[in-house]
Amino acid sequence: MNTIFRKSMLSVAGLAFAGGVFAGPIAAHANPVDAKPVAAVQTAVSKPQGDQSHISLNGEQTANAKAIIAATKKAGLPERAAVISIATSLQESKLENLGHLGDMNDHDSLGLFQQRPSSGWGTPEQITNPEYSTTAFLKGLKQVDGWQDMPLTQAAQTVQVSAYPDAYAQWEQQATDLVTQHWNS
Repeated sequence: MNTIFRKSMLSVAGLAFAGGVFAGPIAAHANPVDAKPVAAVQTAVSKPQGDQSHISLNGEQTANAKAIIAATKKAGLPERAAVISIATSLQESKLENLGHLGDMNDHDSLGLFQQRPSSGWGTPEQITNPEYSTTAFLKGLKQVDGWQDMPLTQAAQTVQVSAYPDAYAQWEQQATDLVTQHWNS
């Protein structure tokens, strides 16, 4: 029996060795999911996810982007908060301060962020005020633990609770460009 046991153990050891020899070089070049350096994780947040959309903006839309940036600065929040806010507004309203759209309206959604009076975002007059609606969005964003380090679409979705949670990501590049262009103006 010792001979059978010894041969079995040698076989297992041989397989382990062979597996290490053949898998070792492959495993050495693999990127384990949990082994990302901290810097790579932080820079991944600022890289847009997925295919990006872009629209040409008119004067009103540009003014609304500037109003979002101004409200973000007034709230004492960093540029990242403005990027998330603008990307959210691009998805929700294409940076247009929408009033009631009749039959095309999504429930009672209004303004830049399609916020709903019935959900406690404010009165229709407040929600259609760009500074107020941005401040309300930012108040919700500040309540999201770790929003600064999470993907834009996850931060926006946590505040907005949209039926299309991944849709915000497509606007990250244009939002970043707008913030870069107007943050110091």
